[in-house]
Amino acid sequence: MGQLSLKNVVKTFGPIEVVKGVNLDVTEGEFVVFVGPSGCGKSTLLRMIAGLEHTSAGDIVIDDKRVNDLPPVERGIAMVFQSYALYPHMSVYENIAFPLRVEKAPEAVIREKVTAAAKILHLDQRLQQKPGQLSGGQRQRVAIGRAIVREPGIFLFDEPLSNLDAALRADMRIELTRLHKQLGATMIYVTHDQVEAMTMADRIVVLNGGYISQVGAPLELYHKPQNTFVAGFIGNPRMNFLPVTCKAVTDQGAVIDWQGQAVTIPVHAPANAVGQTLSLGIRPEHLRLSGGEMSLAVTPGVVEHLGQQTIAYATLKDSETGFCIVLPGDQKLDADTDVSVSFNAADCHLFDASGAALERRGTFGAAET
Repeated sequence: MGQLSLKNVVKTFGPIEVVKGVNLDVTEGEFVVFVGPSGCGKSTLLRMIAGLEHTSAGDIVIDDKRVNDLPPVERGIAMVFQSYALYPHMSVYENIAFPLRVEKAPEAVIREKVTAAAKILHLDQRLQQKPGQLSGGQRQRVAIGRAIVREPGIFLFDEPLSNLDAALRADMRIELTRLHKQLGATMIYVTHDQVEAMTMADRIVVLNGGYISQVGAPLELYHKPQNTFVAGFIGNPRMNFLPVTCKAVTDQGAVIDWQGQAVTIPVHAPANAVGQTLSLGIRPEHLRLSGGEMSLAVTPGVVEHLGQQTIAYATLKDSETGFCIVLPGDQKLDADTDVSVSFNAADCHLFDASGAALERRGTFGAAET
């Protein structure tokens, strides 16, 4: 099995409420990622699922069984932490076997399960080594192996790659994705890194201030963010926002004005939006130097030439408003030299005064899912 249901889950520490009425259903075999900024409640929520934190209110249901009052060992879960938490005096074999020895499993069963887990994780040639002889990525695989041998219904990962360097993190992302496909197990993964979330998840749960801001597939969150928080959090570099005025609402969308330039954004806007200040969202990668329907004058401050792409961190001309631009890698762009960038209305998002997205008309380009 491996089904999880969170029903109005709340966590308080004294007078402070850090998880605020979370509702979520995770189906068997899903890879779900909790993502959000520091302090949003994602690790606390994971620890409540694991039974490491008491649930102040609400229900945690695993495979149709309320588990609020059950200890971690009886919940059918296994958790992999940010720190490897390995026993340095034990071999890789004994570290992986440890939970089975606690359960007093027969030696033949231990040998079979440890050998199988080591083969899956490419540790079969390392079983007699100590953790001190392994790389960071290999140590994390040992920790994952210790979870695998328990054969849990749900795997819980609490920022397991944050201690690794960039190259190892990329490699481990691939390995964890392959592991999920191989095991077919339910996995819930916490990270602050939205790149990990976008590349690994079946669904992403974006948390902010103890609430769920949005749940959806990675490209759904990228193309259809429901609010400015999700729009700014999903995508790297983050989305640019401009204050614009709604001049009219037509069958084609909302006509907005920016410093005398008018363009129709294809969204469903209410009639009372006319005259209001709205927020126009445009992703850095949707900007170009010419050919768009609306143009902006910006001053690049820092320009990063990354080969595949050029990223410029700029400000709007005669303003302190930050504005990021992503261009092809062969595009020449100089710092401290004014430049005009443009974009098309079809690539834009529009948000009302509360930060909620106005629903788009039709599809969002060929890439939409």
